[in-house]
Amino acid sequence: MTVPARISIVTIGVSDLARSTKFYEALGWKKSASSSAAISFFRTAGGVLALYPFDLLAEDATLPALRSPGFGGVTLAINVERAEDVQPSLDAAAKAGAKILKPAMNADWGGVSGYFADPDGYPWEIAWNPHSSFKPDGSLDVR
Repeated sequence: MTVPARISIVTIGVSDLARSTKFYEALGWKKSASSSAAISFFRTAGGVLALYPFDLLAEDATLPALRSPGFGGVTLAINVERAEDVQPSLDAAAKAGAKILKPAMNADWGGVSGYFADPDGYPWEIAWNPHSSFKPDGSLDVR
């Protein structure tokens, strides 16, 4: 047997579930009816984003609950259909309470990208790639 090549849910550990849930709702994301007081789910074009208390997520994974400042080795990305959508998306994230890490700028790979951090510091890239295409549901079409 092989492991299926798919990402169904990305769960991020948050320090304040209510605050983080409000932040993602302020981005315009719709919370799933499957959410509860213990976990929030957001449907996206590519899968599901789940928010869960940091300590409980670490416990579930049987890992120490150690937070450290700086880069944690993972970024999350939102690809947009047009280059001119990158900065307004970053501006909308800032309005929702995000910290802008890097404004929209031309990237050495030929696109445009910028970064924001959510309330727990998770870095999100907003990018336009001239070589990307999208499926009708808005998910990225990688070939």
